[in-house]
Amino acid sequence: MTGTAERILREFDTVAVVGLSRDPAKAAHSVPADLRRAGFRIVPVNPVAEPGSVLLGERVHRDLAEAAEHSPVPIEVVTVFRPSPEAGGIARDAARVGARALWLQQDIVSAEARAVAEEAGLLYVEDDCMAVVRARLGIEKPAA
Repeated sequence: MTGTAERILREFDTVAVVGLSRDPAKAAHSVPADLRRAGFRIVPVNPVAEPGSVLLGERVHRDLAEAAEHSPVPIEVVTVFRPSPEAGGIARDAARVGARALWLQQDIVSAEARAVAEEAGLLYVEDDCMAVVRARLGIEKPAA
C-alpha cells in the first residue's frame, strides 16, 4: 500500500477532506492543516458546516458534489475522516465527481469502499494517515 500512497501524494495536489473538523485538536483538522502547509490545496467538506463557513482558508462544502461544483480546480483525492460505515457512499461520491484517488484515514476500513474504488479505477489507501506518510516520505509541493 505504501507504493500507492506515495503515488497519490506525489502525483496529486488537490485533496477534498470529507469530515474536516473545526477543532484544531482533532486529527480531522490537524492532518489537513499539515497537508496545506506542505503545499496541498485543501477542499473542506463537512455535512454539518454552517453555510458560508471557512476552514483552513477555504469555503466549506456540505458534500462532494457541491465541492466539485465550486472548486476552481478538479478534486483529485478524497480523504475520509468519517466512520467506516459511511466510506462506501463517500467512495461512490468520489467516483461521481471524477476523483482519481480515495484515502481512508487511520482506523477507517471498508470493504465496500475498496470495491467501489477498484470498480471506478480509483487509487485506494485505507487505515493510514496521509500526514504521517507525507512526512515520512518528505513530500512537499512547490509554492504556486
